[in-house]
Amino acid sequence: MNSDWQFSQRSWLARNRMMLISVVAIAAYAIFVEWVWGWSTLMRQWAEIGIGAVLAALALLISTYFIRCYRIYDYFPGHTAGRFLPLFRVTQVHNLLNIMLPFRAGETSFPLLMRSEFGVPLVHGTSALLVMRLLDLHALLTVATIGLVIERSDASIGWLVWTFAFFSPLAFFLLKGRVLALARHLARGRLATVLDEVEAGLPDNMPGFLRAWAMTILNWAVKVVVLAWVLAIMGVAPLAASFGGALGGELSSVLPVHAPAGVGTYPAAIAAGAISFGAPGGRDALELLGRASVNAHLLVIVSAVAGTMLSLLLRRKA
Repeated sequence: MNSDWQFSQRSWLARNRMMLISVVAIAAYAIFVEWVWGWSTLMRQWAEIGIGAVLAALALLISTYFIRCYRIYDYFPGHTAGRFLPLFRVTQVHNLLNIMLPFRAGETSFPLLMRSEFGVPLVHGTSALLVMRLLDLHALLTVATIGLVIERSDASIGWLVWTFAFFSPLAFFLLKGRVLALARHLARGRLATVLDEVEAGLPDNMPGFLRAWAMTILNWAVKVVVLAWVLAIMGVAPLAASFGGALGGELSSVLPVHAPAGVGTYPAAIAAGAISFGAPGGRDALELLGRASVNAHLLVIVSAVAGTMLSLLLRRKA
């Protein structure tokens, strides 16, 4: 009898492990926000921005989580077909862990979760994640530099360079055999291993690559434009500075340099990016930029929590 009860308990934990991880992560985030900033302070600051604008920004940021999930859903069709909502929960837990843990330590959860929930081999999950992160970095840079190109006096040259940069992943995929062969010839040691992982993580065909690339561009276009808009309505100017702030903040979350939950590093990166793209550096301007950076960061934090809560709600209704 006791062994049956223990088996039942283990079975329940196995079936509901993603829900339990999600609940613990949400609770940790809620406590963390209260400890660092305070929910009352957060609500007061957002009331100054305008509740309508905040809710619209949150809705658009949450929509990017569905775009990311679809990219992964399409990337592993043999493992995820017909299981979009379970995958959405996995991607939300991965996103929360990524934000919460320092130095991108949360990335390790993705291949582990994909193996435990969908049977994706560890090496395949890891290599695919590497390729998607390279696409993320490219998309983030190309989307965010739109603001810089718009502000240039010689916009035609800027748009020409931007167009070449935008289509560079497509050129790489078309020439991947030659590019990887040349890179392997020049590479030594660990870099050669990274190249093997990149090749293993690439989609097998052009349509698959185009879909992954399109979802990546759409995801980052929405996120960067929303963050730039939020910074702009909080007074960050010129337009290029708003895009630069969005770029700086998101780069700090993509690259392995952020603190737990991005506290300090994310707002600082927003400020640095905005100043690099033309924001004034006077005392009053820096104070305004500091407040705007913290508010934009809190918006990202709350959208991640709200996305995970939504994944639990959809689980109950599924």
